[in-house]
Amino acid sequence: MVKVGIVGGTGYTGVELLRLLAQHPQAEVAVITSRSEAGVKVADMYPNLRGHYDNLAFSVPDAATLGACDVVFFATPHGVAHALAGELLAAGTRVIDLSADFRLQDAEEWAKWYGQPHGAPALLPEAVYGLPEVNREAIKGARLIAVPGCYPTAAQLGFIPLLEAGLADTHQLIADCKSGVSGAGRGAKVGSLFCEAGESMMAYSVKGHRHLPEISQGLRRAAGGPVGLTFVPHLTPMIRGIHATLYANVVDKGVDLQSLFEKRYANEPFVDVMPAGSHPETRSVRGANVCRIAVHRPQGGDLVVVLSVIDNLVKGASGQAVQNLNIMFGLDERLGLSHAALLP
Repeated sequence: MVKVGIVGGTGYTGVELLRLLAQHPQAEVAVITSRSEAGVKVADMYPNLRGHYDNLAFSVPDAATLGACDVVFFATPHGVAHALAGELLAAGTRVIDLSADFRLQDAEEWAKWYGQPHGAPALLPEAVYGLPEVNREAIKGARLIAVPGCYPTAAQLGFIPLLEAGLADTHQLIADCKSGVSGAGRGAKVGSLFCEAGESMMAYSVKGHRHLPEISQGLRRAAGGPVGLTFVPHLTPMIRGIHATLYANVVDKGVDLQSLFEKRYANEPFVDVMPAGSHPETRSVRGANVCRIAVHRPQGGDLVVVLSVIDNLVKGASGQAVQNLNIMFGLDERLGLSHAALLP
């Protein structure tokens, strides 16, 4: 049994971790922290977890208590894991960070996008980017995992087959992505209010979003060189989901793109390449740790369109984190994650 600690368990990714781990036969949540909710029982804050965590209460973060766990998840805003990760690693505890603290390998670039100095640059060389479809072998032996962001997960999984095969024009890749409002977090913000987000859709951070350098970093790895990427995120009036419409120029019309994608993800338990001509819906992955992908070549032209959908809180965050846990501890990768999506 893997003894689990969670730092920052009151947000959406934290409660999603609890929901998924409640179904995990080889993991036990022993510690969950929240400075603001210390002493409050998890089941009192989240009644959907009654019967699963009735005796578990939030506590103030304590390095010694957390260090007694086999693994600690950080479901916190950026900057928090910087302060504790090193101490936990020194205690022999593995760390799976759902924030952006260790996703970028360049500390200066991280500081530029997140507006503060990187708090643990010495740990960056050993941080493994936790996209299993790319880094499974490295994840197996990792002590520190950086769980990918939601937009980066959907965008990379959609582009990777084209880039790895050297088919796409890397100078002009476009990721046009839509997200549900839960991606903004549980904290009260005017833009996330029902009256503000309902019955409307808007683009944001067109000049530059924090996920841009993360997506670019992953695409450079897949392409083996520089990429030119335009990334435009949008907020849509739904709670969960990411829909990424990805554009790439592929001049070679002799390649069977459907076969290319099917072969690339044939052995991936959480990537579903849909039949030719499909249009995956975000509701088809709601609550599930699955990325559904469809590839199109409109009018038989040079422009290829890849459609990629995930649940931003599952494959885009907590589900992918649990997938990493399974790989790290030599467990069946599907444990706690094999349930079907919710419909309707």
